[in-house]
Amino acid sequence: MNKAFVYVLGCKDQKLYIGSTRDLMKRIKDHEMGRVKTTKSQRPVQLVYSEEFENYTDARKREIYLKTGTGRDWLKSKMEGLPSGLRRRS
Repeated sequence: MNKAFVYVLGCKDQKLYIGSTRDLMKRIKDHEMGRVKTTKSQRPVQLVYSEEFENYTDARKREIYLKTGTGRDWLKSKMEGLPSGLRRRS
């Protein structure tokens, strides 16, 4: 199977990073180790949300949606239950 994932990381600056990948655990480890340029200076990062898809195309579409205003609003409502240190500042 060619499973894929969209994931959301809570970063040190309390912002959220949204991405997609075929190998979630490897990608999270890359972020944690500082191998991803956009989150390197925002470590530590923590996985706060993920969704699984049948293929990468669908995961990528969902990632793009979550980066829109409507998608971020939806995600913000999902994140309401997180500890304050992981919530995105408005």
